This record gives sequence, structure tokens and C-alpha cells, in this order.
Amino acid sequence: MKILAIESSAGPASCAVYQDGKVLSFSYVNTGLTHSQTLIPMVNNMLVSAGVCIRDIDYLAVAAGPGSFTGVRIGVAAVKGIAFTDGIPCIGVSTLAAMARLTEGIPFEGLICAAMDARCNQVYTALFENNNGDIKRLTDDSALHLDELKKQVELYKKRVLFIGDGAQLCYNAFGLSVPNVYLAPPDFRYQNAIGVAIEAAKMTDCAVPPDRLMPTYLRLPQAERELKRRQWEQ
Repeated sequence: MKILAIESSAGPASCAVYQDGKVLSFSYVNTGLTHSQTLIPMVNNMLVSAGVCIRDIDYLAVAAGPGSFTGVRIGVAAVKGIAFTDGIPCIGVSTLAAMARLTEGIPFEGLICAAMDARCNQVYTALFENNNGDIKRLTDDSALHLDELKKQVELYKKRVLFIGDGAQLCYNAFGLSVPNVYLAPPDFRYQNAIGVAIEAAKMTDCAVPPDRLMPTYLRLPQAERELKRRQWEQ
């Protein structure tokens, strides 16, 4: 079973081909160019380098959110476009769950707190339990203020490992007030398509036709939030 996975939910973009527990090919860019410029050329080049064509792919997977509204939208649209001609089944994966999957290789027992910076002292976050490689979800994906997240983490009274582009933000905010708090090394901290592929491989029964693949947003885009705020103030 071959899975082509795409991750574009934040600044970096990446893609991977994954088959039966093995990464066949992987490509990553973090150049500052928009995903609309880099994503499809990167996928095409990776497939050529791996000697794989689209018709060899059994499933297409994408980080469907949470994350950057633009990044998530571009990733979902790219997967829809690739899948449409051959009707390849699509799997929308939680960005946070995909990040947690990358910690399966870390010998750690405790909480995995996946966090993405959502600005204004908020993070997109979810908690998982890592029992020496066995990953179990504990909370749904949500958008929380750092103070709310701190209260949530304290309830479990366990060691906690922060991952994601919001990991440093959380680590700094928690400081010494929460014991046994750790910051994952950079290689395990940021989201990439390998995590998306690993998570998707466990979700093949959730695959949908391309036209049913949808992004997952936890809050309104900033423009809509500003509009609602102005309307409320009038």
C-alpha cells in the first residue's frame, strides 16, 4: 500500500511516499516561498526521484488542519487536484496527530503536547499519551489560550513533552510552575509529511473521494474575526 502525503499547514512544506512502514521518498522546503509556488513542483520531483507515478499511489493524505488557513487550503486543494483524474481515495489527517506520530521513535513515557502557534498567546493543541512508542489521543484538537492549556496539562500530573512550532512558546510560558516539562529536539518538533503518512496508514477506513475531502478549521480566519469584532462594537 503506497501513500502520498502532503504537509503544508505552517511555514515549511513537505511531501512523502510511504509504503508498509517504510519511507520511500521525502522532500522538505522552508524557503519562505508560498506553498502554491513550491508544493506541486516538489511533489512531482519527489515522485520522479523515487521512480513512482501517481497511478502507483493507493491513497493520498494531507494535513487537513488545524494550521495556517492559507497553508491548509493549499494542501487540501493540491491533494484534490492530484487525486481527481484517477479518483484516488483521500485521507484528511489532523496536523496535531501527525506530529504526535513522529514521537513514536522517542523512548518517552508521559504526555505529548502538540502545539501550533495561533498568535495572541493561543495555540492549536491536543494532548496524547506516549507509552514508550504507543501513541494514544487524550484530547480533541482545540484552540486554547496558554493559561487554559496549562490547567489542562496540570490535571494529568505526568511528564510532558512539547512538540510543534508552538512548543517553545508553551515551554517558556510554563516555566518552572509545571514540573517535568520537556522540549522536543528540533528534528521531532516540527510537522512534516512523514507523520501525515504514518497517521493516514492507520486511517484507511476513513478515506473519502476527492470531492469530499475538506479542511478542518478550529476558528474563523482573521479577516472574519475582525469583521465580527467591528460589527459587535457598532
